[in-house]
Amino acid sequence: MEVEENILVMVQRSPITNTRRLSTRLGVSRTRVWRTLHEDGLYPFHPQPVENLHTGDSAMCLEFCHWLHTNRQLLPLILFTDEATFTRNGINNTRYSHRWSHENPHGTVETNFQRRFSINVWCGMIDDMLIGPVILDDHVTGQNYLEFLQNELPQQTGGCSFGYTDCYVLSA
Repeated sequence: MEVEENILVMVQRSPITNTRRLSTRLGVSRTRVWRTLHEDGLYPFHPQPVENLHTGDSAMCLEFCHWLHTNRQLLPLILFTDEATFTRNGINNTRYSHRWSHENPHGTVETNFQRRFSINVWCGMIDDMLIGPVILDDHVTGQNYLEFLQNELPQQTGGCSFGYTDCYVLSA
């Protein structure tokens, strides 16, 4: 009973610890750690990344929702957009790759992390029309984003023009 109590105390002190570390520190099997945690109703959960909200963000969102509710006729005219940056980081996850053999084959996996890349993808929606995806320059600045909106976006929308006179890129 003392081992189970130690497992629960250690998890209570540090909820982000893993079963391998617990089993090593306590000198018990990982199966025993898992069984103890499950019997106590504990399960591993992965955190979900969410956008960091700042003071006043929720008030601005609520104000926009009220404005949109009273101006529904404008909804088909609003261009909703989002951008995402994709990188090579994390693509080659070999943590759960195994090679079964009687002797160690000294297997390797080649990586090209010395050659890093990233790609910016933009997508938009206006009314019921999806626009994109569009590949943007490596480093998006206010100036080249404005040029994209003025020059490339009309091509993507079949000639629609947008009256942008200034552009600000906000980063979280």
